[in-house]
Amino acid sequence: MLTKNISLKSFLRKGGEKKIKKRFKSILVEKNEIFNSMSNNYNDSFNSRRIKKICSKKDIRIIGMGGSILGTQAIYFFLKDKIKKKFYFINNLEPQKKKDDGKKKINIIISKSGNTLETISNTNIYIKKKDNNIFITENKKSYLYELASKLKAEIIYHNNFIGGRYSVLSEVGMLPAELMGLNPNKFRQFNNLIQNKKYLNLLIQNTNSILHFSKVKKFNSIILNYDQKSNYLFQWYQQLVAESLGKKGKGILPIISNMPKDNHSVMQLYLDGFKNNFFTFFYCGQKQSDKLDKNKLLSSYRYLGSAKINEIMLKQKNATENVFRLRNIPFRSFTLKKRDEKTLGEIFCYFILETILLGRALKINPFDQPSVELIKKETKKLFYS
Repeated sequence: MLTKNISLKSFLRKGGEKKIKKRFKSILVEKNEIFNSMSNNYNDSFNSRRIKKICSKKDIRIIGMGGSILGTQAIYFFLKDKIKKKFYFINNLEPQKKKDDGKKKINIIISKSGNTLETISNTNIYIKKKDNNIFITENKKSYLYELASKLKAEIIYHNNFIGGRYSVLSEVGMLPAELMGLNPNKFRQFNNLIQNKKYLNLLIQNTNSILHFSKVKKFNSIILNYDQKSNYLFQWYQQLVAESLGKKGKGILPIISNMPKDNHSVMQLYLDGFKNNFFTFFYCGQKQSDKLDKNKLLSSYRYLGSAKINEIMLKQKNATENVFRLRNIPFRSFTLKKRDEKTLGEIFCYFILETILLGRALKINPFDQPSVELIKKETKKLFYS
């Protein structure tokens, strides 16, 4: 058990964890605003009452890119059954914008730098003068900061020491979460987790296994996701890992497989192709689930009885794990027993800590993204040519 709400079957490989454990202890004593944002000591830079007053309407649009928006999408879709308001996400450039009903909107525009080209472009196209706008950006001169001032919009300061992909438990994710009717304090589990020996031991053990896979040239981290509501959680994870660790000729490539659909496409390769992959199974039980009508089944498949769809998926997951075990394919398996803020907060913390620890073990800076900046500069150059 990782926590009361999360079961984790670890990679089978053990041994060599002492160095990782020592490195982890040294990381914990650092003054790190990312860790602070994951704890219940963190002070958000927004006034909850004022924000709720501005955002009294049921429909809210969020405009951002990458880490500025993926964490919020992960929260919204993972916990959608608890959320009464509708949130719309503008997270890419599209040649034609989505149809607009012309009504007054509430827009939350998020960019740490305030100069993200795609966010600037979408803000230009989507927001109207009559809209209520909230900008989350650093307290410094930038395009979006100046635009917010011109529009007399609410400005929430993005913590300067927290990069976008690590910002989900700061204002970036928690302001929208509060508007969703969720409790930010329930997400922030860091204080409890660093006192949980089982959690820390499993974190260190799994980090050490991934480090070993990297050394033996198993670079592909494949997520076998059996929970559709977690699709954006793993898009967030994909950016977190790829952008944090892909440096100096090193890195881990996260690949998301939506299961059981991918049993009928890439599973053949996973089982019988090249062997530079390691796998993470992910399952979260769904209370409400359609079930089969056994009276409509032909005799050859009557063994299914009145099985629920979630039961069929769970059996498929367990069967796939059995086959992986027989084939000696490295995997770990997360099973979430509850779908709430606390459980999701524990998962966010786990993946953030694992990524930072891997970065330090690989002797790379897990907090920057120098090569991405090259594309930004080159794009700007083409507009002047």
